[in-house]
Amino acid sequence: MNRDLTSYRKSYDKLVLDETTVPSSPFQLFSDWFKEVEAVGGVEEANAMTLTTTDQDGYPKGRIVLLKHYDDQGFVFYTNYTSEKGKAMQYNTKVCLSFFWPNLERQVIIKGTVAKLSEADSTAYFHSRPRGSQLGAWASQQSSIITDRNVLENALADLEKQYPEGTTIPKPSFWGGYCVTPLTFEFWQGRPNRLHDRIRYQSMQTDNWDIERLSP
Repeated sequence: MNRDLTSYRKSYDKLVLDETTVPSSPFQLFSDWFKEVEAVGGVEEANAMTLTTTDQDGYPKGRIVLLKHYDDQGFVFYTNYTSEKGKAMQYNTKVCLSFFWPNLERQVIIKGTVAKLSEADSTAYFHSRPRGSQLGAWASQQSSIITDRNVLENALADLEKQYPEGTTIPKPSFWGGYCVTPLTFEFWQGRPNRLHDRIRYQSMQTDNWDIERLSP
């Protein structure tokens, strides 16, 4: 296997990011950008983000998860507590979230700490999910080794019998939500000649944020 990709080229020239005109709150800028990405279209899941964790082996691992809520307190997603990422977050609460929105040539990188949501909040969201997704949370012991896909299909079939239409599916005790509280935001806007705009917000002791431009 040998493929040369050095000829891949793209010019970034759609928009500008200026530290003198950005809002004082990174949450406001994130919300503005998210809405703009949705409005322009072309990104099927604007809420898809890379969650990077570090396990006890010291290796970072990133995977795509879906952002389900954001506000001035943080960024919320849901998963299996006993999964690989769940165990990693229990070991090390320092995580990173990354968004890539190619339709507007933008990235956002958020570093912060993660904590579980309350059981009540996790339960409320669980029951808002499609029925198939609720059953799927029970059927999959996420990150565990299985012999083949039939293990999942058989587990789902058994659960469909256990919880027929019209019955309430309880939330698994091993499944729920997390909230990432940001410590830094980096907003990246593609620009020509690889001289991209990079603006970083760093949390201060108060509610204020220090705003800096980074060299690309």
